[in-house]
Amino acid sequence: MNLRFVEAFYWVASLKSISRAAEKLFLTQSAMSSRIATLESELGILLLDRRDKQFKLTVAGARFLVYAEKLLELQREVKAEMGSGQAMAMSMRIGAIESVLHSWLIPWLEKLRADHPGLELELTVETTPILVDQIQRGTLDLAFAVLPASAEGVRNRALPTMDMVFVGHPELHRKRNYRLAELAEMELLTFQKGSQPHVTLLDLFRSHRLEPKRVHAISSISAMVQLVQGGFGVALLPRAAVQRLTGFARLRPLACDAKLQSLPIHASYRTDPTSKTVETVLQSAIDFAGGLKNAPKKTSKGKP
Repeated sequence: MNLRFVEAFYWVASLKSISRAAEKLFLTQSAMSSRIATLESELGILLLDRRDKQFKLTVAGARFLVYAEKLLELQREVKAEMGSGQAMAMSMRIGAIESVLHSWLIPWLEKLRADHPGLELELTVETTPILVDQIQRGTLDLAFAVLPASAEGVRNRALPTMDMVFVGHPELHRKRNYRLAELAEMELLTFQKGSQPHVTLLDLFRSHRLEPKRVHAISSISAMVQLVQGGFGVALLPRAAVQRLTGFARLRPLACDAKLQSLPIHASYRTDPTSKTVETVLQSAIDFAGGLKNAPKKTSKGKP
């Protein structure tokens, strides 16, 4: 039995689509269909119910899926046990929201590449809804987003949350502390409408019975930073991103009298019985992000 054909069936069943499985394994749809047909011929059973357009496994296909996963896991164990011990090539399709990109993603990827020189990376930076959809469709192996993905075969892990902070221009916003009522009178910049930061920002003002003068929805952190630098207004950003960006931009964190809700970060991924790569990479990200979260805060000399 050709285990590549078994792997093809596993991903067709997991992603509930021949076309998505073909994309996952970098095959044409016709090649994927051929592998499934050959496997069915060898087993003497139909694995897929082709009577209508809706994807469905046959009863035999559902039973064989259990064996397919066991066979692929056994193959992985044999390779690990009998391998040469040399570093294996790693190919990962990773997606992340901008908050993660500008906070810890780049230094983590640098560390990951140092630990795994054979890493081949495909990186996507998108909004949470798009990343969740791509994980569900199987076009990403691992995604870091605000919300967890929900689909059969998809697992989620919570990462350390991100502290949020208002930032302004250092020459325009010089006060030591700002009241929320003062910020409500300014031009405010946050992420796109419906996003967690946008919703929680509006809820923050409403909980204090305040109505912000104007809230601008900006999908790009880089754009928000440039607008703040141009004196356009005050932005709500992850503190870790602000700390990294201050080396390239003039930004001043603004202390205020209200507690800001942290930004949740979830890692969503699909398990792969042929490889432990995703779990290895995910644990590396959790350790790295956790280390940054627990690191002592740096303070400038002469400042409280």
